Amino acid sequence: MDAGSEALGKVPDAQPMSTFERYLTAWVALCIVAGVSLGQIAPDLFQAIGRMEVAKVNLPVGLLIWIMVIPMLLKVDFGALGQVGRHWRGIGVTLFVNWAVKPFSMALLAWLFIRQVFADWLPAGQLDSYVAGLILLAAAPCTAMVFVWSRLTGGDPMFTLSQVALNDTIMVFAFAPIVGLLLGLSSISVPWDTLLTSVVLYIVIPVIIAQAWRRALLRRGQAAFERTLGRIGPLSMLALLLTLVLLFAFQGQAILQQPLVIAILAVPILIQVLFNSGLAYWLNRRVGEKHDIACPSALIGASNFFELAVAAAISLFGFHSGAALATVVGVLIEVPVMLLVVRLVNRSRAWYERA
Repeated sequence: MDAGSEALGKVPDAQPMSTFERYLTAWVALCIVAGVSLGQIAPDLFQAIGRMEVAKVNLPVGLLIWIMVIPMLLKVDFGALGQVGRHWRGIGVTLFVNWAVKPFSMALLAWLFIRQVFADWLPAGQLDSYVAGLILLAAAPCTAMVFVWSRLTGGDPMFTLSQVALNDTIMVFAFAPIVGLLLGLSSISVPWDTLLTSVVLYIVIPVIIAQAWRRALLRRGQAAFERTLGRIGPLSMLALLLTLVLLFAFQGQAILQQPLVIAILAVPILIQVLFNSGLAYWLNRRVGEKHDIACPSALIGASNFFELAVAAAISLFGFHSGAALATVVGVLIEVPVMLLVVRLVNRSRAWYERA
């Protein structure tokens, strides 16, 4: 570890994926079955949960989202912002793809596939909602899982840390304006007060809590910090699964009536992931960055902060909305698609380094 790394502390532990993370798609599939079944068996219970809200914020889901997000944000060291100049070309590619290409390319793909190609296969009343969910999914770059993907490709850990810290900082200010702009361009009404409330509740407050907690833990030593991360990690995953069960309990009837809707929503997400990761990977090669910089740069542009997208979709459009379902499809295909991208960048290393 060089002097810059020592000054920032230890890079977050990014061991190979756990069994749970590797089979996340299987767990999500089980949540679909459990949620749809429970929604049919006990509809009154889930309707009561859906009514537990204040200012359009569902309290059970808000709590679950915090349990999901805060442990992930604990890993982010905003002191790494001082390192962004070390690989300014890779950072430039990351910012260009994440903020100038990714949300807009997804809006285009959503319009093409949801409103044109597959419009006759989907419920007409939900088309706008599906488009909105896909936009929300693409408007926030991934946070915690990037450390895992970077580790699997041999990515530079300090570059990974610095680009995550920079993206999270930008997200606080850019998420709401980008979502508002793209929803407006898609002729979807934007409840700005709810959108801004979502940013404060699911980005600003969790960041403040996580960073205060991180400093308190690090004052007790790195070992205490690592132990805490290990203990709360399972809680984060459990909260994710419970949120998915709730969502599919509300979405059950729509899924039973339109069983192909999940596969249809997966098409633009898959294309967007492959396009943006490929673009970032190629641009890093063109500007002369090393392979261990290009990999995490490509991977952060390919994956999404789906926890934020799910929370924002519920707040803006409700449990029953197509927007909520579209964001959950992102969770469903996240791991297999990202493992495919990891495999592609690893296998193409010889090609990359011939430049």
